[in-house]
Amino acid sequence: MEVTETNAEGLSRSFKIVVPASELAAKLDDRISEIRPQMNLKGFRPGKVPASHVKKMFGKSIMGELIEGLVGEANQKAFEEAKIRPASQPDIKMVDDLEKVLEGAVDLAYDLDVDIMPDFEPADIKVIEIERPVTKVSDEEIDEALQKLAEQNLKFEARAKTAKAKDGDAVAIDFVGKINGEAFDGGSAEDQAVVIGAGRFIPGFEEQLVGVKAGDEKELNVTFPEDYPSEDLKGKDAVFEVKVNEVRAPKTPEVDEEFAKNFGLESLDQLKEMITGQIQNEHDGASRQKAKRALLDELDKLHAFDLPKKMVEQEFQTIWTQLQQEKEAGNLDETEANKSDEELEEEYRKIADRRVRLGLVLAEIGRVADVQITDQEVQQAVIAEARRFPGQEREVVEFFQKNQNAMAQVRAPIYEEKVVDHILEVAKVTDKEVSKDDLFAEMED
Repeated sequence: MEVTETNAEGLSRSFKIVVPASELAAKLDDRISEIRPQMNLKGFRPGKVPASHVKKMFGKSIMGELIEGLVGEANQKAFEEAKIRPASQPDIKMVDDLEKVLEGAVDLAYDLDVDIMPDFEPADIKVIEIERPVTKVSDEEIDEALQKLAEQNLKFEARAKTAKAKDGDAVAIDFVGKINGEAFDGGSAEDQAVVIGAGRFIPGFEEQLVGVKAGDEKELNVTFPEDYPSEDLKGKDAVFEVKVNEVRAPKTPEVDEEFAKNFGLESLDQLKEMITGQIQNEHDGASRQKAKRALLDELDKLHAFDLPKKMVEQEFQTIWTQLQQEKEAGNLDETEANKSDEELEEEYRKIADRRVRLGLVLAEIGRVADVQITDQEVQQAVIAEARRFPGQEREVVEFFQKNQNAMAQVRAPIYEEKVVDHILEVAKVTDKEVSKDDLFAEMED
């Protein structure tokens, strides 16, 4: 294995790495000798498969595994000999076609480009001083949350038989749906409660129930949406023959002991405690986010050093792509929409600089403090991501397990938050009580 440094300019390093084909062949033979005793192939006695047959059948796949390991080994050797620490994933460019390398026809030769960590001393986090806004849960917030919960759990009481249904009422009906005069599967029900305006039935159904009263019979003419789940019904016109059994008015339940027991709780006080805890968690989350922002601002002020150009450019391109997508969708706020591309580029390049600088600072502080993340924390994050895709959870988990870059993107925010937690524990953090409005006031990006 030959490792040659070809460029050492600023924070960029380049290497030429060559593993001779003869060395690859020797390693392939060694690997085949190692696995032959455990092989059991049809037509051969266990452990007696000829090496030539193993090479013919599995040579390329075995070589692929060897190359993957050798590349990692060679890269590490290059970094150690040059006494550098990579700041990002290296770029690898093969000199020859990989297929030829797998066949053993040519050397494994590639160019390695990498940005390295700048040499800087992180600030002493013990002297950092920040204010953390905090807000206690008020009685008004609890009452408001209880009222909202009550409104989300409306009860419906029967109106007078002559009362006409209006928006918000629940109408108990029997109905039969027909297409071209023929009833269709799933289109009939008895004593079905339909809340007018809830939008739970196909368009036009609920609206035509406005004005009906108990005992009325009516035909509702509707058209199934083009995206309706049933292939047999989508886009088709239908008539529902409806008989109205009862019209019920919505009533907000009293927030009392009985209301709390409907949620499986023992008392109203227990319900209030639960709601208080939920609101406090929201407050604590907002409080931490503002403390983190203040902390990052302080870290940004305390550090000035050269940045790896490739990292900054990659970060800028990510931000710029997102910005252009928002622009095309018409989602930019008025201030940004009125700026020229030149103004926006200058602004967002500064943001890219800040993000990269802070990322490196946090990484160095975490390294010095030996901040670690556990496999369990990563696994929980992967599962949480998989739950965003119902029905495809297993495929999502397998994707992350097989894709190291994707897994790195999961690990990065977990690590960052743990480093921030570490700094907040060590720094001088003073709690400052503020109003709820101030706590949740939006921060500028």
